[in-house]
Amino acid sequence: MFNDIGPLELVTIIVLAVLVFGPDKLPKVIQDVTRTIRKIREFSESAKHDIRSELGPEFKDFEFEDLNPKTFIRKQLDNEDLGLKEIRNGFDLKKEMAEVTDAVYSRESDSPASSSAASSSSGAAGSGNRVDMTKKPEGTDHDERPPFDADAT
Repeated sequence: MFNDIGPLELVTIIVLAVLVFGPDKLPKVIQDVTRTIRKIREFSESAKHDIRSELGPEFKDFEFEDLNPKTFIRKQLDNEDLGLKEIRNGFDLKKEMAEVTDAVYSRESDSPASSSAASSSSGAAGSGNRVDMTKKPEGTDHDERPPFDADAT
């Protein structure tokens, strides 16, 4: 319950409790707090028991910790019936990204428009294969307008 409290913090809490409540009232406050914590635990255990009895025998292995999303997902990923472990182990994100990158770059070098852009930019060694947007594309008719679609406007 107090896994996150270190010894220095515990001493600080005790000193503050003595200063706030005084040495005379401190034992009674401690008893009241422990009694309240005990009642809360009993109430939660009885509520858990009531919920389990109302759910029926098909939920006999139900744990309330499974309602935590992290625990639920971890438990489902470890479940061998679903086959998620094979899917998770068979998927290599770096390999997939490398394949996509290779496919994109090979498609660019195969298209004629990009090869002419690459040949025109190859004269500038430091350009890094950039396309010059100020130049007009070669081999296109600029007088031809795109088709007008009245429904799109």
